[in-house]
Amino acid sequence: MEKNLEVNIVEAVKIREYHPDDKVRLLVILKLNVPKYFPESKLKDFEEYLENNIVKYFVVQLGEELIGGGGINLDVYNTGKISWDCISPKFQGLGIGRKLLKYRIEYLKSLNNVDKIVVRTSQLAHRFYVKNGFVLQNFIEYYWALGYHSYHMEMCILEMRVN
Repeated sequence: MEKNLEVNIVEAVKIREYHPDDKVRLLVILKLNVPKYFPESKLKDFEEYLENNIVKYFVVQLGEELIGGGGINLDVYNTGKISWDCISPKFQGLGIGRKLLKYRIEYLKSLNNVDKIVVRTSQLAHRFYVKNGFVLQNFIEYYWALGYHSYHMEMCILEMRVN
């Protein structure tokens, strides 16, 4: 894809809050990312998350087409969690995932009770988070499934607010 076209696509995408009507399309997008980024066992987990565990989930649209999504959760230790990032394969590598991640980081920064942001990902996506300012804290081999290791990563935002 040409660089100008890629920039135009990133500028054209809109991020909005999840609506239950988005669930079927998001499940299709996740399935398109199996097994490259997710083990098949995560399909049920994602469906459960969408039905019962969302704090905030945001979807990415290009025109009328839903092309991805990603969530946040909060815990009692002033920590925001990035969760369930997923972009349709035909739109990966264009900067859309970065735009969605930055959107959620800014959202979490706006909450005065969040001091750090964490993400648990796999070896298949951890470089994306490193490029976006996250630091590896812990590694667990075969955590998600056979061949899918856990990378626990963090970004401190308390320091960003002070400076």
